[in-house]
Amino acid sequence: MELWTEFAAKSSGKEFVAGGFGGVAAVIAGHPLDTLRVEQQHSRLGPSAFRILRQLVAREGPRGLFKGMAAPLASITFQNAIVFQSYATLSRKFDKDIKPTDPPSFRGVIFGGFGAGAIQSLIVSPIELVKINLQLQRQTNDKSSLKGPADIVRIILNREGWRGIYRGFTITVLRDVPSHAFYFSTYEYIREKLHPGCRKNGQETFGTMLVAGGLAGVVSWMSCYPLDVIKTRIQSQSNSTPLMYRGIVDCFRRSVKNEGWNVLWRGLGTTLTRAFIVNGAVFTGYETALRLLFTNNF
Repeated sequence: MELWTEFAAKSSGKEFVAGGFGGVAAVIAGHPLDTLRVEQQHSRLGPSAFRILRQLVAREGPRGLFKGMAAPLASITFQNAIVFQSYATLSRKFDKDIKPTDPPSFRGVIFGGFGAGAIQSLIVSPIELVKINLQLQRQTNDKSSLKGPADIVRIILNREGWRGIYRGFTITVLRDVPSHAFYFSTYEYIREKLHPGCRKNGQETFGTMLVAGGLAGVVSWMSCYPLDVIKTRIQSQSNSTPLMYRGIVDCFRRSVKNEGWNVLWRGLGTTLTRAFIVNGAVFTGYETALRLLFTNNF
């Protein structure tokens, strides 16, 4: 209860608000590339991003790249706000003698990242479940085809109950907890190297925000990508009967056996390109909102 009181009172919610702005920027910047990533991982149109792009646009038009965007866009403000507020609070919790004007130590940054990743998993797991199933559905004239997030949720609840909504939760935790430690520590390290002193005075340039945020996203995804491939395959089963995989180990074993070790890195190029763009946008949106709305530091 003491931590929640500090969470709500000490920060005045500024990281929560700024994190929401960063999240919206991320979805707008990266959803088309995310659709290509999911298609590559699921391997229904082959591993080539350019081939998938041509076929998807030819069949459904440019709007096909934005399928499933409603679910993350509707929730991303809250999700990203919680992550950044949690990180801001937890990263300073490990430094007992820290001054209000000082940035957290890198030890605090790492542990804050662990905590933020764990909290995000609770929010993002059902969101990604819905998004993945919408991204992988095919446009048809069948009246029974899925129309949106509500249809996905209804089908899962009817078949599996609330347990089905959290299909893939365990592997989401395994992916997000360490990757968020890499994420925030890389950002803090790179921004300080590019613009010495900026962690304390908050005077870095837009270029510093974009590059440090972009590289943080790249490092984070490289640290967890094989787990994300397995997660995509497990969560894409929610509209399938019977289920193809019995769990994480079974999905890993069968995927490698049938398609080789390269399957664990399928779509990595698309993902890293998207990660640089999206996370550059996230941190630029976050830092800009933090300064404009709360510090007038521009």
